[in-house]
Amino acid sequence: MKTSRKAPPSSGKNTAYSHGILGKFLHLAGAQWIRDGLHTVFLIYLARQSTSDYGEFMVAFGLASIVLFLGEFGLNQPLVASLSKKFTHKGDILAQYTLLKGGIMTAGWLGVLVFVLWQDYTAGLTNLVLVISAGVGLEALASSFFVAIRVEGRQDLEARIRALAAILGYGWGLALLVAGAAPHWIALFKLIENSVNLVGGVLLALAKTDFTGLTLKRKSLARTWATAKGGAVFVLMALAAILYNKANVYFLQGQAGPVKVAQYSATWELVDGMSILVSNLLLRSVLYPLFVRLWKNDKAEFTRLAGDCLRWLIGMSLPVMFILYVESDRIIGTIYGGAYQDAMWMQKYLVFTVICAFVHNLAAYLMMSQGKERLLLFIYVAGLALNLVLCAVLIPADPLLGACLAMVVTKAAVAAATTIYCHVKMDIAGLRGLLPIGLALAAGTGLYFLSWPLGVREISEFLALVPFLILVKTWRDEIRARRAATS
Repeated sequence: MKTSRKAPPSSGKNTAYSHGILGKFLHLAGAQWIRDGLHTVFLIYLARQSTSDYGEFMVAFGLASIVLFLGEFGLNQPLVASLSKKFTHKGDILAQYTLLKGGIMTAGWLGVLVFVLWQDYTAGLTNLVLVISAGVGLEALASSFFVAIRVEGRQDLEARIRALAAILGYGWGLALLVAGAAPHWIALFKLIENSVNLVGGVLLALAKTDFTGLTLKRKSLARTWATAKGGAVFVLMALAAILYNKANVYFLQGQAGPVKVAQYSATWELVDGMSILVSNLLLRSVLYPLFVRLWKNDKAEFTRLAGDCLRWLIGMSLPVMFILYVESDRIIGTIYGGAYQDAMWMQKYLVFTVICAFVHNLAAYLMMSQGKERLLLFIYVAGLALNLVLCAVLIPADPLLGACLAMVVTKAAVAAATTIYCHVKMDIAGLRGLLPIGLALAAGTGLYFLSWPLGVREISEFLALVPFLILVKTWRDEIRARRAATS
């Protein structure tokens, strides 16, 4: 096995270090932080007001995310590839994908309706689920137009629209929550937020692309049908992925009710939020369009960048996991209050999904960049089957622990499958690149336990992070040196 690779030939400024990755990421991260900050305030206030209401909102968000994930993950990835091709009519492509997403969103919303009726949810929970699902579904439509802007490299424009939409939408939700309005009226904040996103996305697309609309002629409909068949594998892949991420919540709701769902959701919101930040912003919105272009034009640069991203993501995940693990009692207690004792110990299990999500999402986008969607679909379906078995066996015996273990084992299995495949094909996990991370982990662990007898946990935690701070500085110096060499 190779543990190192030669640097690709220099091509002027067209290298990984001048792709503007950090700047694009920071633009989207700023908007995401505004939205996530408002979302966090909303959920914390709700959680402190009523554990039961909080649990029901989390069930609703979980079901709504199926509608969103089908539209975004299922069709946004092939849309990136289509818009990245030369000599394409972007307006026609955008119209085709928007039409498809409208159909999928409607079908998904009807599917959610059938599910809640089958589960015999209360009238209040049913209304809440349907309102939030409709609002969240609009985000899938808006994302088509945002994808077009990302391909043009204008993530800064998208960030402005998303920030404004979040302020308007969550402003409504928080105002009505404080006023004590009924949940289904509060849930309208999702319709407001994503209506703004949709209008803003369309206006940006009109300004930045040749958007001519879709005329419903036979030829156009034939192209749309061809697009639908080509995107079917992505839709199925998205469905399998979102179901294995959410199945334990539905099992938990059926076995233990909304209060236990609230305990699980309190910690999962924190843990999964870290994964979403990396997956949605860095990988999907910045790196994936870049990987698609590099796979077609510069495979050597593709491989080098993939290897660098793997070690960066692993190196980032370990300190995040450590803080969430050792500070679980303070984090949960400070944010949600003393009513969420179970969430504190559950977080110590769920933190292990962070590294799994980081490396798997990278591997999945690398596979899609190379056209390996069918293999990825097989892995996701296998992961879903494994998750359903684990949920059926573990959750009835011990609902909260079973929900945690089902998620951790499933995430680990899926991550192992995709990462091993990418390493075999591309040699992205070389020993030379991962060795510094292993040394930092060993040094941090040693410092933590050696200083523990001092009796001050903050000192031990800081010392454990010092090797990773040194590692980040080393990587930063390496990037600067390579940028200077290729400029």
